[in-house]
Amino acid sequence: MDMITDAAAVARHEAQRAIEAAGKRAPSLQAHNGEYLTFRLGAEEYGIDILRVQEIRSYEQPTRIANAPSFLKGVVNLRGVIVPIVDLRLKLGCDSADYTPFTVVIVLNLRGRVVGAVVDSVSDVLELAGDSIRPAPAMGTTVEADFITGIASVSERMLILMDIEALMGSADMGLLDQVGT
Repeated sequence: MDMITDAAAVARHEAQRAIEAAGKRAPSLQAHNGEYLTFRLGAEEYGIDILRVQEIRSYEQPTRIANAPSFLKGVVNLRGVIVPIVDLRLKLGCDSADYTPFTVVIVLNLRGRVVGAVVDSVSDVLELAGDSIRPAPAMGTTVEADFITGIASVSERMLILMDIEALMGSADMGLLDQVGT
């Protein structure tokens, strides 16, 4: 896991340097070529922009917050920063959310706010070319899929690419300021 954490740190540094050189704000995640951290939720595999990842930690029981929705497991103290922990398995309606030795928390830095996302396991970091990513299918109005940016085929597996910032910034989550959305 140190290799993943190191790769994320290098990618963040390079992205920040490029942003400062260009003198503009980082664009929001869109399905485009780049590096993605892949993880599992139930039987499905997802990918998020590696530039949003701050670190990966083993799961520890958070301090519960009264009257919080079931997917908001509570908060943890991460080196002096109080971090809300969201169980993505519960948020996205997975059949079960068992806590095993493989369960991890992906610590994300979204719009300057630190948020933790509980997932079943982290797979790897993949570099995806734009031609391997297909647009997300239209699901109609009954399925909330605004955070799905595309579907990638990697070898024999399908990877659902998500805009983690859009998911965590949704009104029902209330974790990120709505300014600039």
